[in-house]
Amino acid sequence: MSKRDYYEVLGVARNAPEAEIKKAYRRLAMKFHPDRNTGDAGAESKFKEAKEAYEVLSDAHKRASYDQFGHAGVEASAAAGGRAGGFNAGDAFGDIFGDMFGDIFGTGRRGGRGQRVYRGADLRYELELDLEQAVFGDTVSIRIPSLVRCETCEGSGARKGSKPQACATCGGQGQVRMQQGFFSIQQTCPRCHGSGSVISDPCEKCHGQGRVEQQRKLSVKVPAGVDSGDRIRLGGEGEAGPMGGPSGDLYVEIAVRAHPVFNREGADLICEVPVSLLTAALGGELEVPTLDGRVILKIPPETQTGRVLRLRAKGVKPVRGGAPGDLLCRIVVETPVNLTREQKDMLKKLNASLQSDGGRHSPRERSWLDNVKHFFERARS
Repeated sequence: MSKRDYYEVLGVARNAPEAEIKKAYRRLAMKFHPDRNTGDAGAESKFKEAKEAYEVLSDAHKRASYDQFGHAGVEASAAAGGRAGGFNAGDAFGDIFGDMFGDIFGTGRRGGRGQRVYRGADLRYELELDLEQAVFGDTVSIRIPSLVRCETCEGSGARKGSKPQACATCGGQGQVRMQQGFFSIQQTCPRCHGSGSVISDPCEKCHGQGRVEQQRKLSVKVPAGVDSGDRIRLGGEGEAGPMGGPSGDLYVEIAVRAHPVFNREGADLICEVPVSLLTAALGGELEVPTLDGRVILKIPPETQTGRVLRLRAKGVKPVRGGAPGDLLCRIVVETPVNLTREQKDMLKKLNASLQSDGGRHSPRERSWLDNVKHFFERARS
């Protein structure tokens, strides 16, 4: 085994508390565990190194001896302990590993008399809403296919009047221990798959699974202000756990449908407002829609396409609190179409009158033409 400093191996300070040492070991054990690095001798070596460091630093007496005498103090203590039959490294390793990898690899948590209890799977449901439903909130009924607890056997999986029996292979523990020299590891029992029990007389309805498929109708309360990507968690509304285990959760993901008038950006609503050429030039008032009624929008004289006019607090109140957003009205100046000959003649006369003033009525056009002229002059030089 490596003789590197144990604190360096785990990446902790010499005064690190026990909780920090355990956390550091868990991180390394998960990273270098042989089951996750099949055939990688380097990872296996680092795993054993971390295990050795943890076994010393997690034991108060061994840590004190190591801090005072280094590796020599630990080796002397181990030799004395071996003769006295004291510390069992395999048992200590199995305890922490059972706690840690139970959550990662699905071995569950322990129920009564050592039996493993498995939590049901979480479910995901995409709920499409109109913009008005998302802004003001609503209550929506949904139907989801799910695995629910079998009522006939009450989730046990065994025929009514019987019950699961303790697994003979693992003695009801759900795990079996494998020993290779001094190295010991616990694995899920291959017979009961970690449940700690076997069913010799399965329930006729669920065939020993403890769960049956069923369509469920649920009522989802949508809070005001939600947006696409938000999630609503319904605790315990996921799949029922096998063998009477607790149910998972249902996550309802919000998707807001496109709206014919408004787009949403955060708490703000955005809409395009077409304005006639005359109104844009002279100014005026327009009636525009909002989600809670109509309001009058004042158009300033000489308004150009792309100008944004803001209506305060006419947007969305965020679901997580805060002030309502605004309604942003983007002006689009509309060019007249389907003109009569008389109307065209009138526009030509107006254009001639505007051009006679040297283009001061169209400053952006004049500036653009000047830039184009300078560009070609530079290109020729």
